[in-house]
Amino acid sequence: MEEKIIFYSEADNPEMIKAFHKAQETFRYFWRELSWEYRRIIPGLDLACVKVAFMEQVAHQAKPMVEHMWINQVAFDGDTISGVLINDPNELTNVRNGDFVEIPLSQISDWLFSSQGNAYGGFTIQQLRAAMGPQEREEHDEAWGLNFGDYNDILLVYEQKKHPENLIEHPMSINMKDSLVEFLKAHPLEITNQDEGGYTLLHREAIAGNRSSVETLLQFNADKNIKTSNGKTALDYAKQLGWEHIVPLLAD
Repeated sequence: MEEKIIFYSEADNPEMIKAFHKAQETFRYFWRELSWEYRRIIPGLDLACVKVAFMEQVAHQAKPMVEHMWINQVAFDGDTISGVLINDPNELTNVRNGDFVEIPLSQISDWLFSSQGNAYGGFTIQQLRAAMGPQEREEHDEAWGLNFGDYNDILLVYEQKKHPENLIEHPMSINMKDSLVEFLKAHPLEITNQDEGGYTLLHREAIAGNRSSVETLLQFNADKNIKTSNGKTALDYAKQLGWEHIVPLLAD
């Protein structure tokens, strides 16, 4: 996927800066969807990618050179986003197409996923579309092969209009609750198991915003006080990412 317009600096464009911030504020919805996508047997997403502000300091220039480019194969641990660059830099020399990168959440400028041809997120893309005429927007969307919808009403989650409750809880978190119960009964050690970064299932479900999964783990006496190697509990991540519907569960 190649976006034709690459912004080198949006410092003088307040609306684009707002788009960057909105993408960062809502990234949790992207990750929640992708965390379930990685568990699906049959893929539900057409694409899932994150736009990153890549920077390079150039001699005799006060400000670094910046290009906003997309990564896919995205992973997220609550603090750091990682993925593979899928664009060719226009001028930067410190990254190239195919590089694996790790960046903080504050360095992303957009996120986008699509399902059944409908786009979710894409804040910078929608900012560009807002400046287009109807014909240009139609051609733009045809080039992407996606329905971006109304640039004034950006969707965050699947079937948001029909099921606004999906903003609070992902339907798979509810539908897979019985399966999680059976899994934990069969594999009780998974409740306390920590990966190499110190993350437990409770950490990962809290980061993904899955209330039903968090409730189930707590019913199986998952330890809320376990910390990752970064010194963070599941509650820390729920607060950090703004999952307000999960914070009370972990704060009790």
